[in-house]
Amino acid sequence: MVSAPSNVADVLVIGSGPSGGVVSHTLAARGLRVVCLEQGDWVNPTDYPVNHLEWELLIQKQWAHDPNVRKLPADYPVDVSESDMWPVMYNAVGGSSLFFGAEWPRLLPSDFRVRSLDGVGDDWPITYADLAPCYDEMDAFIGVSGLGGDPAYPEGLDYPLPPHPLGKVGRRAAAGMNALGWHWWPGTNAIPTQRFKELSQCARWGTCEWGCPESSKASSDVAFWPHALRSGATLVTGARVRQILTGKDGRAEGALWIDREGVEHRQPAHSVVICANGIGTPRLLLLSASAQHPDGLANSSGLVGKNLMLHPNCSVTGFYDEDLESWRGPAGQLIHSMEFYDTNPEHDFVRGAKMHALPTPGPLSAIEVHRPLPYDELWGPAIHKVVRSHAGGILWAANSEDLPDDANRVTLSPGLTDGNGIPAPKVQYRISENTRKILKFAVDRMEEIHAASGARETFPVELWVDQPGHLLGTARMGDDPATSVVDSYGRAHDVDNLFIADGSIFVTSGSANPTCTITALALRVARNIADTACNQKVAL
Repeated sequence: MVSAPSNVADVLVIGSGPSGGVVSHTLAARGLRVVCLEQGDWVNPTDYPVNHLEWELLIQKQWAHDPNVRKLPADYPVDVSESDMWPVMYNAVGGSSLFFGAEWPRLLPSDFRVRSLDGVGDDWPITYADLAPCYDEMDAFIGVSGLGGDPAYPEGLDYPLPPHPLGKVGRRAAAGMNALGWHWWPGTNAIPTQRFKELSQCARWGTCEWGCPESSKASSDVAFWPHALRSGATLVTGARVRQILTGKDGRAEGALWIDREGVEHRQPAHSVVICANGIGTPRLLLLSASAQHPDGLANSSGLVGKNLMLHPNCSVTGFYDEDLESWRGPAGQLIHSMEFYDTNPEHDFVRGAKMHALPTPGPLSAIEVHRPLPYDELWGPAIHKVVRSHAGGILWAANSEDLPDDANRVTLSPGLTDGNGIPAPKVQYRISENTRKILKFAVDRMEEIHAASGARETFPVELWVDQPGHLLGTARMGDDPATSVVDSYGRAHDVDNLFIADGSIFVTSGSANPTCTITALALRVARNIADTACNQKVAL
C-alpha cells in the first residue's frame, strides 16, 4: 500500500481574499491542517500609493483597479472584448479587499426571496434568518462600526463599535435626504472607530479604495490572516493554480500550481475550497475539466460561469460653495439609503438600488469630474477654481441590482492567456434594459438629493465601467443539482469534497455591497466542512 504524501492538507483553500481568510482561519482554529494558495504577495501598507503626494497619479497605472491596465506579475488578464464592464480585481494576500471601500451592509430579507416576491430571478435555498447568526459573528470578529436600529433591517440589528462621524459631507447629504423625506442611516463600515484586534483606529484618510496606510480597514490581510496563521494555517504566496486535480472517482485530490519561476507543484488535499471570486472561480472550474468532468469541474448543470452579476454603478458628484472638508474619510460610506432598494409597482423596473454618500478623493479627481465642461471653464486660469472645488464635493453613488441572466457569463478566452500560458477568463456581459432603467432612475434621484442639499453644480455618470468590483453568481447555490452548482453549504453537487465559498455562490445580487454577505457565507461553509471533515478523506 502506497502511503499518502506527507504534505497532504486536510483542506486546500484557493484564494486569500475575505472568503479564503474566513475559511482558513475557521478551519485551522478547529484543528484541521489548512493550506491556502495565493497567486499574489503580501502588500506592505507603507507601499500603498496614498503614502505619496502623487497618489492620484499612481492609481492610474501601477495601482489601477483594472488588472489589464496594472499588469503586475501576480495579475492575469481578462478578455472583456464582449463586455459592457470590466472587473475590478487585485491579486494579493487579502485579494481585492485591499481595494474595497469596506462598506458593510447586509443583504435585506427580500433579497433571499426575489422569485417569490417579484417573479424574477430565483429564491435562495436559505433565508436572511438562516444567515443572521453568521452575519452577527462576522461583525463581532471584525469590529464593524455602525448604528443599530436601521428601519431597513429586521429589529435587533446592532454593531460592536459606534458609527463614524458623519462629518460635514455626511451632514450635508443627510440634510438633503431629510428635506426629501427619504430613508438614510449612518454608514456601516468594516473600519473600526477605535483600535480593534489587528486593526488601527480610523484616521480618516479618505482613500480606502486604494489601500489603507493605517491598517484600519478590515481587508482580509489584516482582519483574518494574522488569526489564521496563529491558528496554524499555511499560506503560500506566488502560487498560480492551474488545475484542481481529481481522481478516477471524480473527487478532488488537490491542485496543481505554478510558482514565479514557472515550476509546477502538486498540493494534495482531502478537500478543496475555492475562494477565487466570481470570475476566477469559474475560470478554475472550467480549466479543471477531466474525463470524469468533461464540461468542467462541478458543471453537470452547465451553469458554471453563467449568471454573472456585476452591480453596475452610477453616481452624481455635486460641488457646494461651503468647504465640506471632502477629503475626510471613511470612503467607506458616510450615510446610506435603502429608500429605493426593493421593487415598487410604480416604477417601470423591478428591484432597485442602494445609494450611499461618500467624500471625494483628491484634487485630480475634481479635474476628472469636471471634464465635461468647455475648455475655458476647466483649463487655464479656471483650473484653480476647479481644483479648489474639491473641498466642497459630495459623491452620491448607487449599486444597481443585477438580475441573473444565463447570457452574462465567464468562459475561457480562445486567444488570451496569462504569463504561464493558461487561458484567461473571457467575460461576456451586457447590461439589461431593466438595469439601465434602474441606473437612470438612481441618477435622477441623486440629482434631486444634491438639489435639496444646495449643490451649485452636479456631474452625473450613468455607468462606471470599472466599478464597483462585485463579482457574483457564477456558481450559484441551490437544492436542485440540475439548476445550481453547489448546495446551501457551498458543497459542489457533483464533487462531495469540493466547496465554493466566495461571491460565485450568490443566487441573486441584491444591491447591497456584498463582502459582508460573502464572509457570512464563508463562515457557514467552513463550519459545515469542519463538522463533516471525517467524511472528506480521499485515498492519496
